[in-house]
Formats: sequence, C-alpha cells, structure tokens
Amino acid sequence: MSTHDSTTQVDADPDNWRELITVNPDGLIPVIVQEVTTREVLMMAWMDTEAIERSLSTGAAVYWSRSRQEYWVKGETSGHTQKVISLSLDCDADALLMEVEQTGPACHTQTPTCFTGRTISAN
Repeated sequence: MSTHDSTTQVDADPDNWRELITVNPDGLIPVIVQEVTTREVLMMAWMDTEAIERSLSTGAAVYWSRSRQEYWVKGETSGHTQKVISLSLDCDADALLMEVEQTGPACHTQTPTCFTGRTISAN
C-alpha cells in the first residue's frame, strides 16, 4: 500500500506495480473497464494482485468475485471475452482503468454494458 502526492507522476511497470497500488482491507482494488475503441465504460469489477497478475500474463481479463469468493475469467462460460490492452492506475493508485477489446455483450444480463438501461435521472 502506498500514498501518492497528487502532483507525483506514477509510472508503473512489471516490476513495481505491486508496491504502487493501494488495496482495500479485503485486499481488493476496483477496476473500471473501458472498451478501447469506443471508449465506452463497460463495467466495474474487483481485482486483487493475483487477478492483476493473471490478466497481465494471459491477456484475458481476470476478476475476483466477492459473492463467489473465486477468480473468474471474463467470457470463460459466455464467450463474451475481454482482451486486455492496457491497465492504468488512477492518481491515488487506489483504482484501476482497464482498456479491453470486448467480444459480445459485457454484462451478464446480455446488455452491451453493465450500465445500459440503468440511468438514474438527475432531474
């Protein structure tokens, strides 16, 4: 775990990213998943260091399921896969942005994103 000054440039690499990220008490960090071509936000999920390592080494998005208490590879059963293109830290190193190439719907409800049709009106 670490704390970063908001003006500090943080460059993570395969050797130091574990030292840079800040996880919650459960050892998890939220990841926002974005389609690399359309820039559309697809979903939000949770990862731990093992899920990050698996995603980076295989190129397939791997997440931690808090409800099932197990790892899951996106698309393993549905075929709606996510190919990892990049992974970035936010300014506090307590959230991740994963850019992916999405195949098929991103949501388990078969909608394009986990946010499709779920707008809360601001009016």
